[in-house]
Amino acid sequence: MSGLSWAEAIVVGALQGVAELFPVSSLGHSILLPAVVGGSWAQDLDVSSPESPYLAFVVGLHVATAVALLIYFRRDWVRIVRGLVTSIARREVRTPDQRLGWLLVLATIPVGVAGLLLEHLFRTVFSKPVPTAVFLVLNGILLLVGERMRSRGDTREAALAAAVPASDSPTVALPAAAGGPEAGVAVDRRLSRLPVGRAVLIGAAQIAALLPGISRSGSAMVAGLGQGLSRTDSARFSFLLATPVILAAGVLKLGDLAGPLGDGIRPQILVGSLLSGVGAYLSVRFLTRYLEDRSLRPFGIYCIAAGAACLVWFAVR
Repeated sequence: MSGLSWAEAIVVGALQGVAELFPVSSLGHSILLPAVVGGSWAQDLDVSSPESPYLAFVVGLHVATAVALLIYFRRDWVRIVRGLVTSIARREVRTPDQRLGWLLVLATIPVGVAGLLLEHLFRTVFSKPVPTAVFLVLNGILLLVGERMRSRGDTREAALAAAVPASDSPTVALPAAAGGPEAGVAVDRRLSRLPVGRAVLIGAAQIAALLPGISRSGSAMVAGLGQGLSRTDSARFSFLLATPVILAAGVLKLGDLAGPLGDGIRPQILVGSLLSGVGAYLSVRFLTRYLEDRSLRPFGIYCIAAGAACLVWFAVR
């Protein structure tokens, strides 16, 4: 019988909280780290095994991460949920909050359906160290391609602005200062103007994260950049999209946590979940500011280097 040691719970719990929102794939790291360490870690933390207690542990981590996101964006979710409720009650979609709420609902449907149909298959087939390392390299390439698309868009916009006389240039609303509620409202107003098709496309990009090594937040951010969003806007939309998806993934499998798989490891689950929640809160706070004026390239380079190093390690071990 495999179990879950305190060291495993602490390390993986903290790792999950950070990696879930950073565009580096938390699932990929949760597979690769035990494989690199080997021994009992590889046995205890085998996510592809249908009877592993690790599955119950992951449920707790997902719920904690979602709770951290809800806490961080609590004012925004109150506005968005209120907008959805008033939209349904009044049978209208007029305000930015109403429209953004429906965009989030529609954009979440593709990954929700795909998760229900394919999660078990993808987890049992692809959640092995070598495929995961390959997907992590591909995730890094995806991030670099997304940044390249964004850089070309910035170049085109700068060239266009230079060609237009200052008196004829449209007024562009700059984002509010980072960290304040006004900043979130300003970004949400921009996001609410997304065409439905583009919002759904960005949400559907999260389906790629069913492959271990592909980041959910990274896929959504790159899709947002490809649709012309700024890094700030694409990051915020990806975090808002992630909240119901991660929460649903945890809630739908609470039976694993309450059932036999959770027996004997619930204290470790509690500690790991607390660390995951704290890590997720600090991560989203950091990334919200970081992506205002910095790129995804460091994360892309890291994923390529880490994935390639793991492949070499598995080959020579």
